[in-house]
Amino acid sequence: MTNGRSTSKRILFLDPFAGLSGDMFVGALLDLGVDLARLAHEISKLELGGYHLSSKRVFRGAMSAIKFDVEIAGELQAQFDATASDVQKSAAGEVHSHGHEHSGPDHSHSHSDEGGTAASSPRRNFREIKALIQNSKLSDRVKTTSVAAFQKLAEAEGCIHNMPPDDVAFHEVGAIDSIIDFVAVCAGLEMLGVDEVWCGPIALGRGGFVKCDHGLMPVPAPATLEIVKGMPLRDTPVEKELTTPTGAALVAALATNFCTVPALLSGKIGYGAGSREKQAVPNVLRALLGDVESPEQFGDEIVELRANIDDASPETLGYLMEQLFAAGALDVFFTPIQMKKNRPATLVTALGESKLLGALADVFFNESSTFGVRYETLKRFTLEREFVEVETRFGNVRVKIGRRNGAVCSVHPEFDECRALAQKRGAALREVVAAAADAARRV
Repeated sequence: MTNGRSTSKRILFLDPFAGLSGDMFVGALLDLGVDLARLAHEISKLELGGYHLSSKRVFRGAMSAIKFDVEIAGELQAQFDATASDVQKSAAGEVHSHGHEHSGPDHSHSHSDEGGTAASSPRRNFREIKALIQNSKLSDRVKTTSVAAFQKLAEAEGCIHNMPPDDVAFHEVGAIDSIIDFVAVCAGLEMLGVDEVWCGPIALGRGGFVKCDHGLMPVPAPATLEIVKGMPLRDTPVEKELTTPTGAALVAALATNFCTVPALLSGKIGYGAGSREKQAVPNVLRALLGDVESPEQFGDEIVELRANIDDASPETLGYLMEQLFAAGALDVFFTPIQMKKNRPATLVTALGESKLLGALADVFFNESSTFGVRYETLKRFTLEREFVEVETRFGNVRVKIGRRNGAVCSVHPEFDECRALAQKRGAALREVVAAAADAARRV
């Protein structure tokens, strides 16, 4: 949709206040209007066999949601259940299986040389799963996004077990289950016409253990923690696994923005149910579907950190600035102020991405004498940036062009390159800058 000034985007916003998993994600998409029969037709292009898809409306607490299920028939499921039972019998302490996944596939992988029940069970490694998806008749978008999501999972497991991602092996039941979740989510997003997936802070859960054919894994599972590094998280009173590796991998591969709930036009809300019927926080994933005007309607978020410092030398402040930039700050600046007893001081301000809040605060405490850092989250609009190289009579110069709603708002030749050309050609700097800017406006 266009309105002459900006283009709207269809956004799916995930609100994982109780975590998320593959089946919860699919359930939320079904609640938003994805047709199960059409989804099943897309998944049938993989020629997996041996499964049945179903969905039903359930209650989790007082909330109505769609529960999506994958039933794996026959000997494979029996083998998987036997393996899980052996693990549970040998475990001590609190153990719970996947409350969100259909059969606990996320932890059902192993090295090919482990032996025992796990090694004798039928398996598929990521290399085989990737080929299966890529050689199917699914659309290019679904192939690319589902493989990217599975890649996130395989990379995390490979990191934990010190092996190449392509060699990470999944129990056949777990492989089928996860393949269906990944493909169903990506196909559902395509059916809904979603342009971008955004996500709020993620609840991981805490306490206890999950069982897998390696043995016991702590909650949050190591693979989940590996995948969500750098994502905004939220605490929860639920001492169980809330976000599974499959759910985390889907967010890691699909989400392009982490933010609070955006203002959506013509929004719809869907709820996907997990398996736990009774839980302190309802076991559902909330998803909002709607359009935003880009970039007029919504800006991104940054954090602004501030500290008053009255006992630092100029050299110390300079070093503090360097370290803040090294930690990822977008900008750092000093403001002269007066503090109590009329002492001259410096207000140090740093701007950065929300995910860097902790890292930037650490720099303040480690590299200055401050006992406190104030911060707030701010909205901002930014120009769309593009670099072009233009030819002038003095030589080639790179120019940064800023656009808003497609219109050029800023043309900024790179200063160092203009200065070098001015010195080389014996020309006035302002003439080189003007020539580069004029050339860029003609591009």
